[in-house]
Amino acid sequence: MSEPLSDSALDQLFRAARTYNGYTDRPVSENQLRAIWDLVKYGPTSANSLPARIVWCVSDDAKAKLAAFALPANAEKILQAPVTAIIAMDHEFYEHLPEFFPHTDARSWFVGNEALAQTTAFRNSSLQGAYFLMAARALGLDTGPMSGFDNAAVDAAFFADTPQVKSNFISTLGYGDAATIFERSPRPDFERFNRIA
Repeated sequence: MSEPLSDSALDQLFRAARTYNGYTDRPVSENQLRAIWDLVKYGPTSANSLPARIVWCVSDDAKAKLAAFALPANAEKILQAPVTAIIAMDHEFYEHLPEFFPHTDARSWFVGNEALAQTTAFRNSSLQGAYFLMAARALGLDTGPMSGFDNAAVDAAFFADTPQVKSNFISTLGYGDAATIFERSPRPDFERFNRIA
């Protein structure tokens, strides 16, 4: 049985964590990227579907290619960050289910049902994107998740060889520069948007 995390851990993951618009010059290593994935892959997804596909834009060329398809303000963030991750989704994730969910023939749930496959891919890659943010924070890194880019252009540039893979959202990654964050926006109390039935 798990014990509650300490207040300092909760602060790092949630209460003190922020979305960064810029980063220090401190580099992010490939080992850190692998460590993030090694946490993300354990987050729950429907039938262990694991539809997320991540492109880690580390090189100047990759960041420039991605930035070309982003809104100007976002392009600046992409070019400046040590890493920008493209969180994408494989609409044919079900081809891996015989390996990842061997308990039953889960592949048959999705073959021929494109609407269900796309909905499942979007929902669960979004979940994995959230796991990405929390894993990065848990490992001492900061993030800047965003939309504000041309998904179709990004897909053509980064997933031309795998057309069943589509971008969901992107996130910068690094060691955040505190000078680049805004004052925290309001967060509602429980009573405002919750009810216990």
